[in-house]
Amino acid sequence: MAVWARQVSRWCCLLNAARAVEFPRRLRSRGCTAQACHEFAPLAVPPAGKEAVLWRLQPCRHVSVGSCSPPDSAKDGSFSSPESNLPSVQQEQAKAETLPDLNAKILDEDWDDIPPSSALEVISEEEAVQIIAEPLVPIQSSTLRDYVDHSETLEKLVHLGVNLSQVEKRQKAGQLLLTLDFEKDVKKILLFLKDVGVEDNQLGPFLTKNPYILAEDLEALETRVAYLKSKKFGKSEIAQMVSRAPYLLLFSVERLDNRLGFFKNELGLSVKKTKDLVIRLPRLLTGKLEPVKENLQVCQIELGFQRNEIQQIVYKTPKILTASKKRLRQTFDYLHNIMGIPHHMLTRFPQVFNSKLLRIRERHMFLAFLGRAQYDPAQPNYISLDQLVSLPDEVFCTEIAKASMQDFENFLKTL
Repeated sequence: MAVWARQVSRWCCLLNAARAVEFPRRLRSRGCTAQACHEFAPLAVPPAGKEAVLWRLQPCRHVSVGSCSPPDSAKDGSFSSPESNLPSVQQEQAKAETLPDLNAKILDEDWDDIPPSSALEVISEEEAVQIIAEPLVPIQSSTLRDYVDHSETLEKLVHLGVNLSQVEKRQKAGQLLLTLDFEKDVKKILLFLKDVGVEDNQLGPFLTKNPYILAEDLEALETRVAYLKSKKFGKSEIAQMVSRAPYLLLFSVERLDNRLGFFKNELGLSVKKTKDLVIRLPRLLTGKLEPVKENLQVCQIELGFQRNEIQQIVYKTPKILTASKKRLRQTFDYLHNIMGIPHHMLTRFPQVFNSKLLRIRERHMFLAFLGRAQYDPAQPNYISLDQLVSLPDEVFCTEIAKASMQDFENFLKTL
């Protein structure tokens, strides 16, 4: 009987010890603390009837997680009571702890996590039809058009009217636009330009010519506008200058100040006339100064104008400073040496230098054919240079040449 009781008690202790070790593992995987595991240790439900005797023979008590403690009276192996007829509990505990835990690997996993689907997983045709594949971003391309569908910045710039085919021709401009975030980088510059006075329908053409302004520091741009205001340029004048010379605000305050000082000193103009000069041709502040210096030398040395005459010519016709030197020489040669126009008359009507030489030649030859090529204001039938070059062909024929348009066309066929 003692042997049978010992075997039964050993089996019960091992079973409860294994359950006591297994259950806290589950709780730990769910985030339970040691105290919570102790409180939720598994409890055995006592069986009824004949099996109750076997239950009472179990000597195990759940004092701590996964341990069985022997009764105080079981020290020398004597059997003073049914509970005392058990071997050493420490030995049974050691056996229970060395039992293989077959479910440990599964219990340690987080069973709330859903494993990711495999790339080789078979899906139905209905699921396959619903899959929308995003277009791949080109690794390399020679045109910004290939990136419009992948870039919010490019897409919105196109809606503003920016010509990307022109932008990508500018050095590193395409790479710049691809690195910009519309909300973070572009939007604030657009609001700044609108505040300066650039019209909504001009934002696209402006950025097409000068996309680099999108990478400029906003505070630096505001400082340059403040400088122009300090020089007494009005808001509408600044707006006109910025719109007609998109690169103007890329120049630092020092460079702008040096440019204004150059034209004032080199031409001997007053402050007011210098302002008027750059308002009418603001790209004088952004272009190179070497062509300007060369044209001034051509006018003085080769064409023979005096300094005061050059001042008048430049103030009335600023484009003469950026005109082609070859064209300037040819126009002057025809006006002065063939038509006989003196320097002082050319100084009064310098806009003649902006006209095409072919237009001047055709009209002068037609007037000479009619005997009406008279450019001296002191003589009758005087024809001013302004009338010669500025009037439309119909008006020129009827009012200046006193001939019909058909006569003029027939004459041109003989040339």
